[in-house]
Amino acid sequence: MNHTVAQLFRRIATLLELKGESGFKIRAYERAADAIEELEEPIEAVWAEERLTEIPGVGDAIAKKIDEFLRTGSLAFLERLEAEVPPSLLEILSLPGLGTKKVQRLWRELGIDDLDALEQAAQYGRLRALPGFGAKTEARILEAIQARREQPAGFLLGDALPWAQRLLERLRALPGIVRAELAGSTRRGKALVSDVDILLAAENPLVALQTALAALGAPAEIVRHPDYAEAEAGEIGGFALHLLATRPNRWGSAWLLGTGNIAHIAALRRLGEIPNQAATEKACYAALGLPWIPPELREGRGEVKAARRGALPALITAADIRADLHNHSTWSDGRATIREMAAAALARGLRVLAITDHSQSLGVAHGLTPERLRAQREEIRRVQAELGDRIVLLQGAEVEILADGRLDYDDETLAQLDIVVASLHTSLRQPRERITARLLQAIRNPHVDIIGHPSGRLLPHRPGADLDWEAVLAAAAEHGVALEINAHPRRLDLPDHLVQQAIARGIPISINTDAHRPADFAHLFYGVLTARRGWASPENIINAWEPDRLLAWLHRRSPLAEP
Repeated sequence: MNHTVAQLFRRIATLLELKGESGFKIRAYERAADAIEELEEPIEAVWAEERLTEIPGVGDAIAKKIDEFLRTGSLAFLERLEAEVPPSLLEILSLPGLGTKKVQRLWRELGIDDLDALEQAAQYGRLRALPGFGAKTEARILEAIQARREQPAGFLLGDALPWAQRLLERLRALPGIVRAELAGSTRRGKALVSDVDILLAAENPLVALQTALAALGAPAEIVRHPDYAEAEAGEIGGFALHLLATRPNRWGSAWLLGTGNIAHIAALRRLGEIPNQAATEKACYAALGLPWIPPELREGRGEVKAARRGALPALITAADIRADLHNHSTWSDGRATIREMAAAALARGLRVLAITDHSQSLGVAHGLTPERLRAQREEIRRVQAELGDRIVLLQGAEVEILADGRLDYDDETLAQLDIVVASLHTSLRQPRERITARLLQAIRNPHVDIIGHPSGRLLPHRPGADLDWEAVLAAAAEHGVALEINAHPRRLDLPDHLVQQAIARGIPISINTDAHRPADFAHLFYGVLTARRGWASPENIINAWEPDRLLAWLHRRSPLAEP
């Protein structure tokens, strides 16, 4: 909920900027969003104890808005703002190369307020009437819109899941509802979900659905089936909601079918009839001669055959993670000092933390020159001495893979680092052959330990680079380079299906939060979900290894810098 409320205020700040409000008002909402995101306790607890104004940047006016949202699930101020400023402008704003001022001018001067209108204007050359918009800009916009349309639509799991969990609490408190759980793609942990499916158990499913819809203020038609009832509740809190209700004695059958996916259910049905009156999922699977299959695996990618052979993996859990190997500090674009990041990592039970600030060419992220790297190492040593052996701090870098395939530091500089994460951030639209060659060149470098967010995608709108994945996976397997699952909900990259392929080839995987502030360590949950969907066990994840084994692996690949 901290993330949800923070995103709410960031949305307000952006809409206010598009409206042309004062910078003071905009920054007030941005500061409040940052402070709420960085809270070390749930905002619901702060709200319940009437301590909202103790949050830095949260005054009486913003506290009242938080109170309204937590009580009702909506915010009248935002609704009024969205009536004045089309929310569809935010989709235009998410296109690369279009900042707030440009989008504001498109709206004010040309009346463009959605992607369709922008695409049409670019096609007919209308944009170049505005200063700063030329033929090349129009071409780039059309290319970006085309890429957007080719991306699968949906809500970020990192946005939908916290909202759904709070909704579950409300539904569980309603009379007549004896159980409420997530189903569908949200339960399976997909990076993008088309809607949120919730299953209710009640002795009278029809009445339970009526009660739930009334409580949510969502009048919707209820469809009755012999064994259950369902309703498309429409959009609530910005998410599409699908409610189902069944009796407790067939909960397992309904939960299995409601979780899916279609391919998984079809594979089960090829083994026999799925019981219609099972109280638990385990009973359903047992009737088909199978062990219970974790929801994250239910994608029709061989899990039923593996279950029949007794070959399902023992999936990784968040409790298995001992290290985070890709993080940032105030030395580059992070929001917290090395000491603050280390303290937060300790509080979460981590035993190894790598500080991997950006390399020198990424100017927008205040990348470090070799000279600044040496100065940073001294600070890491000081913090390490202060913390003792409670945690191992590594100095690394997120090193840019340049457009020509070279790394952003020379080999001498790379050799002085404890860990090297090589990443693609720029020129992601290069042709397949060229961008694949860049990544292969990085993988072959003996100093590179991990390829960070390998596809470079940003969900929900920016697709990953057009890489030859067969070549990438073969090279990573040959050279023993780890591929990262970047746990940020907008990345979740490497995608789960490629994680499964990488693990099948014996490629080590690293789950990292890419944290820029202490609150970002909470993203680990989503990275672990992605790893589970990719069939990962603790043995496959280098962050789950004991520190001595992890450090030995890093030393084998590229000797750690001398202390």
